[in-house]
Amino acid sequence: MTKRMLIALLSLIGTFVAIYLAAYKLGWLGALSCSVGSCETVQLSPWAIFLGLPVAVWGVGFYVVTLGVVMLGVQERFADSRTISLALVGLTGWGLLFSAWLTYLELFVIHAICQWCVVSAIIVLGLFILSVMDLREFGGEGEKPVVSGQSSVLKTDH
Repeated sequence: MTKRMLIALLSLIGTFVAIYLAAYKLGWLGALSCSVGSCETVQLSPWAIFLGLPVAVWGVGFYVVTLGVVMLGVQERFADSRTISLALVGLTGWGLLFSAWLTYLELFVIHAICQWCVVSAIIVLGLFILSVMDLREFGGEGEKPVVSGQSSVLKTDH
């Protein structure tokens, strides 16, 4: 399984986690299943809304956009695209910073932890690490080494 396929899988899992939290925040679920922490305390805090939308809805958008970008990147036409790798690093880097901010708020402002938020933060960290690893496979600008048997050749990005 390639790094981009793993990114797609993590993005899909993250989408389901974010949909679950968004469904609660939008009133479609009666209660959250939260065996560790205080999920409802976090979800009902004023910090659970960002720019007029629930943070979980932003999370759904983040994961769906990441999934869309990486699905382009697994297509044969874009399989060797450094641009896709750069986009994934930028997108997941932003997601990591936002998740870090939310985790800070949970720990030091809200004083409650949501297990689903922690799971989402771990997924975002994994997405970022995999995206950086994918980008590092590129040699120079626009080149990606492709290993074929025992020899290695360079493919250029078109």
